[in-house]
Amino acid sequence: MRFLGINAIFHDPSAALVVDGRTVAAAEEERFSRRKHGKRPLAFSAWELPEMAATWCLEKAGLRPEDLDGVAYSYDPALVVENGPGQDGAWEMLRTAYAVRAPAFLATALPGLDPAQVKFVPHHIAHAASAGLAAPFGDCAVLVCDGRGEAVSHLAGAYRDGELTILASQTLPHSLGLMYEDVTEHLGFLRSSDEYKVMAMASYGTPKHLPALRELIGATGDGGFHIGPIDWNVFAKQVQRGGAWNGEHADLAASVQARLEEVLLDLAAWLHDRTGLDRLALAGGVALNCVANTRLFDRSPFREVWVQPAAGDSGTALGGALHLAKTYGDPVAPMPGADLGRGFTDAELAAWLDVAQIPYSRPPDIAVAVADALAQDRIVAWFQGRSEYGPRALGRRSLLAHPGNLRNTERLNDVKGREQFRPVAPMVLENRAAEIFSRGPVPSPYMLFVHDVAPVWRDRIPAVVHVDGTARIQTVSAGRDPLMASVLNAFESLTGLPVIVNTSLNTAGRPMVDDPRDALECFGSAPVDVLAIGPFLVRRSV
Repeated sequence: MRFLGINAIFHDPSAALVVDGRTVAAAEEERFSRRKHGKRPLAFSAWELPEMAATWCLEKAGLRPEDLDGVAYSYDPALVVENGPGQDGAWEMLRTAYAVRAPAFLATALPGLDPAQVKFVPHHIAHAASAGLAAPFGDCAVLVCDGRGEAVSHLAGAYRDGELTILASQTLPHSLGLMYEDVTEHLGFLRSSDEYKVMAMASYGTPKHLPALRELIGATGDGGFHIGPIDWNVFAKQVQRGGAWNGEHADLAASVQARLEEVLLDLAAWLHDRTGLDRLALAGGVALNCVANTRLFDRSPFREVWVQPAAGDSGTALGGALHLAKTYGDPVAPMPGADLGRGFTDAELAAWLDVAQIPYSRPPDIAVAVADALAQDRIVAWFQGRSEYGPRALGRRSLLAHPGNLRNTERLNDVKGREQFRPVAPMVLENRAAEIFSRGPVPSPYMLFVHDVAPVWRDRIPAVVHVDGTARIQTVSAGRDPLMASVLNAFESLTGLPVIVNTSLNTAGRPMVDDPRDALECFGSAPVDVLAIGPFLVRRSV
């Protein structure tokens, strides 16, 4: 059977297609529209339908809208509590009215679709399915934490034989995700977008406010939690958007991060006690906090922890489609990887280069050529295969650099136009990871955990070592990604280092590069030395 999933209610509009229980395609609308997170000047435009992403998903499978057996919309307006706690009544009425009309909107966006085929899937059920049904193992506990859904902000449960049992949920206004968003805004960043900057800033501070926050934020012993009213100005003065931060702001970030980790550990311990399962799958925006994920892996009772690579709201498109597939009796398979977006043939890439009238070559081995450029300390824009689903660049749309030059962190942040305190990440061969990185899980293919860098390696790969001695690694398997593995092997033969710097191929405020035009525009506008696009190499003229 054929099921399309749609997310279009809070942010990160996206679409995913599941055929006969297998994930065929998934993409975020921002990669087509070039509007990051689907945001426009008016807040309600975050509800934009992922028309281009959905159309592409269907084209990828050779399907028409009328061929679908169902469409999952990852929000159920029937669950909204009118004038519920912490809600703006007028705003909630508008959101609910939009969701109720979503089937008609989708039928207009996808001509031929029967509106009756659209099924509302509760937001946190979609998140849970994106974790529990997509994970590479069977029975597991599942923990969802985000800003909010229809009326709750959290779900704890278990999947057994593909069936979800919900054990706890937390009603609004209590929300770990919204609490972290509040701090993000207080520190001068964009809420519901820049939370990872707070996580990075936390490493520069000390959690001196942790005792006070323990009085305000805590687990309730029944699978939920409470968050009291918090005046963040008590801890640090508010930073205006784009303003300068100082040590007191870093201390606040460190304190909030530490308390978040403690509460998540309490929730995980309760869930493990109730389920007796050894495996935990995570989803929801909070699950993009890789520092907290590592704390769960390292300190929780669970033996394995897996995180949906599109853990934010974009992942609910896939979760909704998987939930419908399971509901209608299809045997659901784990997701095959995160490279679920658009890809291009060599002929298509050559045609783009010809149209751009840009000189290019086709070296005998693109992996060796790129490794040589990296060994010469060149910055390489890397465009290969199908693009990634979710916020992480995982070796399909990446900027690559030499990890042995500390200045490359600054160079890459300059290319991307972002804050200099932001770390960049290492790619490492899976079979070499354990000798360089510890504490976090290996393999770690989705860059969703942090690892301690062995002291003997810190001076050898300084560009990827964060101020606290950690790194957010991505392990590369030769079986899963033979081309990138070849680059890593060739680079090690030239430099003795089995690690390469990897960060997303984009500039500030822009979505990750997705198609060849995006790659050429980025290469033309940013100080990048080499573009490796398919088997072709473009060098910046001197």
